[in-house]
Amino acid sequence: MTDIRDTVILGSGCAGLTAAIYTGRAGLNPLVLEGHEPGGQLSITSLVENFPGWPEGVQGPDLIANMKKQAARFGATYELAHVVAADLSSNPIKIKTSTGEILTRTLIVASGASARWLGLPSEQALIGKGVSSCATCDGFFFRGKEIAVSGGGDSAMEEALFLTRFASKITLIHRRDEFRASKIMVDRVAAHPQIELRTNTVIEEVLGVEEGEVRGLKLRDVKTGAVSELAVSGLFLGIGHEPNAKMFAGQMDLDQDGYIKTVSNVLCTLNGKPIPGVFACGDVQDRRYRQAITAAGSGCMAALEAEKYLEEHGH
Repeated sequence: MTDIRDTVILGSGCAGLTAAIYTGRAGLNPLVLEGHEPGGQLSITSLVENFPGWPEGVQGPDLIANMKKQAARFGATYELAHVVAADLSSNPIKIKTSTGEILTRTLIVASGASARWLGLPSEQALIGKGVSSCATCDGFFFRGKEIAVSGGGDSAMEEALFLTRFASKITLIHRRDEFRASKIMVDRVAAHPQIELRTNTVIEEVLGVEEGEVRGLKLRDVKTGAVSELAVSGLFLGIGHEPNAKMFAGQMDLDQDGYIKTVSNVLCTLNGKPIPGVFACGDVQDRRYRQAITAAGSGCMAALEAEKYLEEHGH
C-alpha cells in the first residue's frame, strides 16, 4: 500500500522552500517536488540585494541552496519530478508525477510563474548578465545606463516607467505599430522624456554573449526589413509571466490569466469554496508583487495553514 504523506509541496523556489522549512519544523516530513525549474526564478538571478539579512546582497542560486539545506535539516526531502495530473477532490489527495503516484493529506502549490522570453539563444545565454524579466529586482543595477524594454502591454509600460528611476534612457521595443496596453499607460510612456518608442521592430539577437554581458541589440524593422544595432547595457522583458497551474484547471479557481485564486491569502478554492487541504503560495497566485520576500512570506502562511488543517483533522 502506498504511504500517505502529511504534506507535499510543489515547487522549490522561495515560496516552496519556506513552506518546507515551516512544515519540516512542525514534524510533517514534507516532500518537495522540484518541478520543471528547480529553484524557481531565483536560480537564474545573479545578485539579490533586497532580501532582508544580506547587507552585501546574495547570489540567487546561493540563497536557494541555503534555503534547501535549511529545509532538509528539518526533515524535508526532495524529488526531481513535476506534476502530470492530480485529483484534488479525493481524500487523501492523489498526485500523479513524472515518476509515479503520491498520496497526501495536504498539498501546497508553489509552482511559480515562468517569465515569457523571446526564445533567442543569445537572450538565454545572458539572463542575469543584463537580460532580466523583473525591473523591480534588477533596475537598480542599471543606474545611469541606457537600456531597452521589450513588449507592448501594460506590463511593459509599467516596467519602462519604473526603470526611468534608474536608467538614463529607455527604448521600448514593440513588434506592432499599436500597443495592447491601456491608453492612459501608453500616453504616460509616450510623454516621458527618458523613453523612446520603437514600433514595428523585433529583436533578432542580444549582443554581448562573447563578453558575458549585454552590449546591444540587433533589431529588424518588420515593415522595411532594415537591420540595425542599438547600443544598450540591459534588456528587460515586459511580455508577462505564465503561471504554472494549468494542471489544476477545472479543479480549482483560476483567474483569466491562469493565476490561482485564493481566499484568506493561501486557501485554494473551487467555485469560491475552499478545497480541503489545498493551499497555494508564491508567484503562482501572486500576480502583483512577485518578489522573493513576498513569496517566502506566503510560503510561511501556507505551511501554517497546512499544519492547522492537519491538527483539526486529527493528524
